[in-house]
Amino acid sequence: MGEHGTWFDYLNRFDWWRHADHWAKTKLERSWLLGMFDTGWTLTHVLVALLVILFCTWGALAFFRGTQSADKGIVPPRTMNLRNFFEYTAESVYGMVEGAMGEKNAARFFPLIGALWIFILFNNLIGLIPGFIAPTDTLKTNAGIAIMVFLLTHYYGVKEHGLAYFKHFLGPSPALAPLMLPIEIVSHFARPLSLMVRLMGNMMADHKVVFSFFALVPLLVPLPFMLLGLLVCMIQALVFCTLTMVYIGMAIEHEDH
Repeated sequence: MGEHGTWFDYLNRFDWWRHADHWAKTKLERSWLLGMFDTGWTLTHVLVALLVILFCTWGALAFFRGTQSADKGIVPPRTMNLRNFFEYTAESVYGMVEGAMGEKNAARFFPLIGALWIFILFNNLIGLIPGFIAPTDTLKTNAGIAIMVFLLTHYYGVKEHGLAYFKHFLGPSPALAPLMLPIEIVSHFARPLSLMVRLMGNMMADHKVVFSFFALVPLLVPLPFMLLGLLVCMIQALVFCTLTMVYIGMAIEHEDH
């Protein structure tokens, strides 16, 4: 199994999978700049992302079942299990959102930030398991979540301020509007680009380093780099969520007069 090989490659042995992959390729494959740069078609990232979603759903159901128990989830289980892990994660993320956006907005935006944290974190971590890849080391996955954050940022801004939200694109005075408008437009469109490229670059570099040492000496030597990879995975998920909170916070904030 090579650097880009995964357990899902064995699906190519089945005719039904080859037909499904060919059908999806004819419908979804895209090329850029008149065919000069092909995007490199693969369903592997989609399959791994679906696997992560199934795991997160399993953990969320374990968390929900804990809240429906006789003690209403107040008493934690005696041993560490999936429910404990997701409860601790939810509590930690809520504290992060509350510290960044305030108590008032914490409950409002916690579902979004919590979902981003769980999805990005486990998509990062699964790339450290031999035979899997991280869906976040491709621009396709990151573009989807970055564009979603971009659209939600302006949605919440308009919802909070109405059409007056777009006044901040013009600057503090009408005289500066011709200068500020293009600057603000470029800076806002640069946000999703920076989110997707930063996450992709860091995860791709981290997993290539881990794979390189794993390919050279598969025993013990890669262990420090895998531990470092755990830290990188958590930091990148934290950076993405933190920037999301900053962007949304800036969109919904009210100016003091």
